Amino acid sequence: MSTGADIKSRIEEAVKSAQRQGHKERRDALRLMLAAIQQVEVDTRKPVHDAEVLAILDKLGKQRRESIEQFGAAGRADLEARERQELEIIAEFLPPPLSDEAIANLIDEAISQTGASGLKDMGKVMNELRPKLQGRADMSAVSVGVKARLTG
Repeated sequence: MSTGADIKSRIEEAVKSAQRQGHKERRDALRLMLAAIQQVEVDTRKPVHDAEVLAILDKLGKQRRESIEQFGAAGRADLEARERQELEIIAEFLPPPLSDEAIANLIDEAISQTGASGLKDMGKVMNELRPKLQGRADMSAVSVGVKARLTG
């Protein structure tokens, strides 16, 4: 399994580039991403792998989407715009999202591979899907899709 150095080094290079070009907001957003990755490395005391980096970036993206929603509801357009900008920067380092059709096909494939027959097998299906979909799909939406397939 490759380490997350590929994505992490791309982020580090992007920080340097943003610094040279004077893009303060971009640099700060990239530094937040690096800090989150480094925090996981410190906590686990080992270098992170690409899959873990994708999970970290996915989590950061989810946090930004929730903040955008809350700032929009509170009428804070300035903060909402900043969060949108950070979300766009995070998305640059995530793989392209899968279509709904591709996700549905992967769900069906995982259900047949695990032999899932009901809700009690949902964990098996999600464990099968997580490495394939991390960073490429909203896992809460995938969970809803799996639940729908298993119940009917």
